[in-house]
Amino acid sequence: MSHVMTSGQIQAYEHTLRMEELSGSTIGKYVRAVRELYGSLPEDKIVTRERVLAWKERMAEGRAASTVNVMIAAVDRFFAAQGWEDLHVKRLKAQRRIWRDPGRELTKAEYLRLLGAAQASGDERMFYLMQALASTGIRVSELRSVTVEALRGGTAVVDCKGKQRRVLIPRRLRRELLAWCEREQIVSGPVFVTRSGRPMDRSNIWRAMRRLCPAARVEPGKVFPHNLRHLFAVTYYRQEKDVAKLADLLGHASIDTTRIYIMESGAEHERQIERLGLFFQDVPRNDGSVVVPFVPPRPWAPYKM
Repeated sequence: MSHVMTSGQIQAYEHTLRMEELSGSTIGKYVRAVRELYGSLPEDKIVTRERVLAWKERMAEGRAASTVNVMIAAVDRFFAAQGWEDLHVKRLKAQRRIWRDPGRELTKAEYLRLLGAAQASGDERMFYLMQALASTGIRVSELRSVTVEALRGGTAVVDCKGKQRRVLIPRRLRRELLAWCEREQIVSGPVFVTRSGRPMDRSNIWRAMRRLCPAARVEPGKVFPHNLRHLFAVTYYRQEKDVAKLADLLGHASIDTTRIYIMESGAEHERQIERLGLFFQDVPRNDGSVVVPFVPPRPWAPYKM
């Protein structure tokens, strides 16, 4: 069965997502995926199962399975809204990753160098903003909840995806932020705002963080706001080893989501395997010495006179 896809349907789909109160980033990803499918269609804009499968194959080339599956979920949701149940396609199968890509892992040392670079450049706003994200684990979209009133009360009330939770703001950070607000004459409302007074968003923060990379000697690919939330999760888990409590702090409904945040790096997995002591050279003799590795004999050859 074939169906005709229109730009008006995509606009209506975007409106529906907003009415369902999905986050802005989710809406953006879903709408981009549907528009990408729309752009791949011929001029007749007729969408069939065969064309959807061909689009899926093209998306799978050079993209992570998780990214493609988000796109498939987006178009499936669009098809459901139109009543086109015959167009649903299966997600890609992918083994769950057990370690993070070290090329995108921001270490604590690198984070501290970013803070040092912000301080040295006189950018107090980014100096305190990065600390607010890293020491609370809140999402960038939740940063507007860090208000002068929240600093005075000690906790920020965060509203995300229809759920509310209270986020503790560390005492030392509260004290320093209140002093900074006094210097900047911020008397109420969100603490981190642009020059026009609007709360800073992901793109503002990302650009400001990238500018610090050369002075901090940190690869730009590691520097984005969400990585500070990952740093909070990894640091907390290494200290407390309590994934359930961490899930509450991060506002996760499922512990499975939290496990993604606390994946170790590949290098750490390798160190853990090395410590198992299951290599032949690690086996001790009765006298306490170490077994010498077995060296296979040379192939037999006739003795030459």
